[in-house]
Amino acid sequence: MAGHLRLVSDNPFANLSSTSLPPAVDDGVLLDAYSQAVTRAAETVSRSVVNIDVQKRVSGRRGSQPVRGNGSGFLFTPDGYILTNSHVVHDAVDLEVTLQDGRRVSAAPVGDDPDSDLAVIRIHGSNLMPVQLGDSQRVRVGQLAIAIGSPYGFQYTVTAGVVSALGRSLRSGSGRLIDNVIQTDAALNPGNSGGPLVNSQGEVIGVNSAVILPAQGICFAIAVNTAKRVAGQLINGGRVRRSFIGVGGQNVTVPRFVSRSLGLPTEAGVLVVSVEANSPAAKAGLQEGDVILAFGDEPVGDIDALHRLLDDRQVGVRSLITLLRRNQKLSFAIVPEESAQR
Repeated sequence: MAGHLRLVSDNPFANLSSTSLPPAVDDGVLLDAYSQAVTRAAETVSRSVVNIDVQKRVSGRRGSQPVRGNGSGFLFTPDGYILTNSHVVHDAVDLEVTLQDGRRVSAAPVGDDPDSDLAVIRIHGSNLMPVQLGDSQRVRVGQLAIAIGSPYGFQYTVTAGVVSALGRSLRSGSGRLIDNVIQTDAALNPGNSGGPLVNSQGEVIGVNSAVILPAQGICFAIAVNTAKRVAGQLINGGRVRRSFIGVGGQNVTVPRFVSRSLGLPTEAGVLVVSVEANSPAAKAGLQEGDVILAFGDEPVGDIDALHRLLDDRQVGVRSLITLLRRNQKLSFAIVPEESAQR
C-alpha cells in the first residue's frame, strides 16, 4: 500500500508552478475611480503648489528676534503670482519659495488682506505652471475635495475627503468675518495654510486656511470666488478697499415691545460704545449709546452684518443709517470713508 501513498505539503501553494499563476496585473488597472480621480488631480496640481519659507521679526523682552515659519501657496498666473494666506506671510521680512522641481527663489509681497486672510506674493522664473481656478458657486456638499500642501514642512503632501458643508463663516485674525467658507474633512495641519483645495478635475475650489485642532476632520477653506476677487484687487492696488464709519460697537437685543411699538426692522442691533473723532459717524451725529438698526435698506442685526454692508461700494456714497436713541427711532445721512490699511 505504501507505493500508493502521496505526500501532500501543508503549504497549499507548494504544488503550483509559476506557469499556473495568473499573469501580473498593473496596479494602475486595479485603481478604482476614486483613486484615479485623486491621483489625476494631484499630478495636475502639485506642479503648481509651492512651499513658502517665511522669516518674521517678533518683538520680545530681549528685543526683536527673527522667527522662521512655513506655509503653502500656489501659482495662479504664468508670470509668477502666488496666492496664499495672509497669516502665512503677514509682516514677513524675507520670503523664499520652493517649487516642485526643487528650485528655490526669493519672493516679493504684492498685497496682503488680513480681513479675508488672503495674500499675493510673486516670484520670477521660467516654466512656471499655474493652476486652473474653478467656480466655488458650483461646489456641492459631498463632492470630492483634495488638499495639497506642506504640513509640518513635508512638501507636496496630498490628503483627500469630501466637502462637508458650504456657507460657513470663519473669523479672520483681524476680527472680521469671512463668509462663504467651505468646510471639508480633507486633513489639514500646520503648513497646509495657503495651499489649494481642488476638485476631481484638478480645479481649485478653495484656499486652505484653518483647522479646528480638538476636532477630527473639521477643516476650512476660503472659497475660490472670494480669492479671485481679493487677488485681483491686491494685484491692481496692493490692498482691498473697504469702507468704515468709525464706531466701536457690541451686539445687543432690542426689547420686543420697543421693536413692535416703533416698527423697527429688527429686534437686535449694534450698540455704539465709541465714536472716533472726525469720523463719518461723528460727522453724521451718532452718539455713544445709540443702537444701529439699519444701514440703507438693509437691517443690521449684529456687527458682522454691518461689516458685510461696509464694502468698497459704499466708499463716498451717501446712505441713511437708522438707529434707536432713548426709545426714539432716528435716521441720519452718513458718507462712509475708505478704511485705512492695516
